[in-house]
Parts: sequence; structure tokens; C-alpha cells
Amino acid sequence: MSTSIEKLQNKQPSSRSLVGRDPWTTPLREIDLAHPGIWQANEYLPFLARLRRDAPIHYCADSAVGPYWSITRFQDVMDIEKRTDLFSSEPTIGIVDPDPDYILPMFIAMDPPKHDVQRKTVQGVVAPANLKNLEPLIRQRVCKILDNLPNNEPFNWVEKVSRDLTTQMLATLFDFPFEERNKLTYWSDVATAIPGAGLVDSYEESQKILQECLMYFSKIWQERASKPPGDDLISMLAHGESTRNMPPLEFLGNLILLIVGGNDTTRNSITGSVLALHQNPAEHDKLRADPTLIPSMVSETIRWQTPLAYMRRTATQDVSIQGETIKKGDKILLWYASANQDESAIENADQYIIDRPNVRQHLSFGTGIHRCMGNRLAEMQLRVLWEEILPRFRAIEVVGEPERIYSSFVKGYHNLSVVAHPH
Repeated sequence: MSTSIEKLQNKQPSSRSLVGRDPWTTPLREIDLAHPGIWQANEYLPFLARLRRDAPIHYCADSAVGPYWSITRFQDVMDIEKRTDLFSSEPTIGIVDPDPDYILPMFIAMDPPKHDVQRKTVQGVVAPANLKNLEPLIRQRVCKILDNLPNNEPFNWVEKVSRDLTTQMLATLFDFPFEERNKLTYWSDVATAIPGAGLVDSYEESQKILQECLMYFSKIWQERASKPPGDDLISMLAHGESTRNMPPLEFLGNLILLIVGGNDTTRNSITGSVLALHQNPAEHDKLRADPTLIPSMVSETIRWQTPLAYMRRTATQDVSIQGETIKKGDKILLWYASANQDESAIENADQYIIDRPNVRQHLSFGTGIHRCMGNRLAEMQLRVLWEEILPRFRAIEVVGEPERIYSSFVKGYHNLSVVAHPH
């Protein structure tokens, strides 16, 4: 939707899609990475490799969402992320400018100093001491989910494990009514959905649904504001000096940011871990032989999956990068999904290696002031999950092609059909 973390185009004419085209012979001017087609079809990697080789600072003049630059090499993405003076996160981190009548400010789409004070208000929810307290609860939930899985018959891993675990975690972070926790996942999916791709039909429908989200949370806000400060996200926002007087749409913007940030990335990395280990059986054998590799495997999975493909910045002035002149106001997409495959920064980047050196050297969480606030929580959930999977199952076998989301922003899955084989 136009004001969510990603407003993207409706389904576009097939002539714009790169699906089925040869990435090495397609004219550079025709490469439009923002079109979701190649991402849903899982054909994006060769196009990213082509741009890293031939046009690492690439201008797409003609796309359904307007002209934009693509930055595809690791070091260039790092350098731009750190120059918040030249490359602004405002007005949005999605490719399409927000509807001026319905802007949802959120701290990920703000520059210092406002970004810094708003982020600091909620950062305590993922402080080390709080994470330590959360781990036993996460493990209890993981055990319950895994113990209730059907054995030796197909089921959708996304629905029964990835979505369920992350939704329960979200409910805890917000201290949200647990029996209604599926609303959180629904609002997250609506916030990043492209109209016409299955979940919503129009941006107007998205806005209406998210207004319902705002109304629901406004009641919770009033309750938390009238009580002493608590350690949940809504209480932190309601009592925070820089957030207690947020206008309604800014409250909604930050809600959507925190919901999507706590949902999409972890959920899709959980699914990605099963798929990656299935596709790389030697690495799965390595993990079974040495479970101490789980934390390393988690980091490698998050790099391999790269759950958010890009972040947008907007040039604050004319600037030259490697001979290309980016004009003030131009949109710039920092392709994390490409940077994480850059051989000049990560050796054997096209391979999934669970014990690779410097395994945490990736850009899935971004870098600089906008580095993902919940990165340690995401890693912990994946770690605990696999610490409980290995003693229970000799394999989680993928038995069908993954069904991927129609999006060039969220690299996620609707369905992953698997069979769990117990020991």
C-alpha cells in the first residue's frame, strides 16, 4: 500500500517482467529489478550478478514505479548506508513515494536526530537482559509447536511453524491479547502486500484495514498510558518522551514498522533455513554431526535468505559515485540481496556454507544507524528452533516447490510443503 513499508506497483504487463529472459543478453536499460516477477519466480540472482559485473551503479529510467538507481555491490551499499547526510531515509524506504494525503512516518524512514530518539525509546525491548528472559519462553513455544507437528505426512511449514512462532513472539513484545495474535500477522501481510497479488485488491482497501489496526492499538495505548511504564513496546511508546505525543498516523507508521520488522524477517528466515539445508544436504549432515554449528548456520541462513531484498534512500544533493551522477531527489535502491552475493566481499558467496569464516559479515540487517534493531532476537529464535529440531527429527524434507511472495521487497514464502521425519 502507498504508505506502508513498501508501496509497490500493481501487477504489471508481462512486457516489463524479466521472467524467462537471459540475464546476460538483456540490454542493461531493460533491467528493472523492482518488478516483482523475477523475485517470485526465483530468477533474480543472475540479474544481480549481471549488474554487479557490468553496471554496479545502474539507472533504470523506465519502470512502472518511476526511475531509480540500483546499487548492487557490498562496499557501495555500506558506504551509502553510512552517509545519512547525502542519502536520506525520508520520506520512505519503499520504492514508491507515499501518498501525500496518507503518510505514515516511522523511525526507519527518518533521519537523525528524530530517528535516534524514537528508536532509543523502544530499543530496550531487545536489550540483552530482556532477550535472556525471553529465551525460556521461546523454547517452551518451540517445543510445543514441534511436538504437535504431523510426522511422515506433508504440511505447510510456513503456516505451522514459521508464522506461528513469530506471531506468538510479536504478541509477547506488544503484550497483545494472545488469543487475537493472528491479527498481527494479518496486518503485517497487508502492510507489505501489492494490491492485486492475492491479499488485497486496492491501496484503499489496505488503508481501511490498517485504520482498523490503528483503532485497535489506540485502545491498548490508552490503557498502557494510564498505567506505570511497562516493558512492552506499546507501553514504551506511550511513556517515551519523544513518542508519547505522536500523531495517529505516526503511531500507526511505527506500529507497522515494528510488526513487519518482528514478523517478515524472522518468519521467512525460519522457512529459508529448512529450504537451504534441504538444498544443501552436505551442510545438513555437517550440522547434524556438530550441533555447535547452529549459531553459525543461523547467520549463514539469514545471509542466504536476505529476507528484505532492498532499502531505499533518496539523494539530498547531486553526488557522483564511480562516474555516475545521481541527482538530488533521485531514488536509490540498496540491494542487500545482491550485496550478500558479492564475491569481492564474501568468498564463495553463491554457496551456502554453514561454517564459513566471518559468517556474520552480511547485510541482511543493514548497517549504520538503521541496522535492524531486532537482529539478536531473530537469531535467537532461529537458534532455539534448530536446537530443538535436531534431537527430534532426522530431516525436514521439502516435498514441493516453494511458493514465493509476489514482491521485490519482502523475500518470503506463502507455502513450503515438507515432511517431518522423526528419529
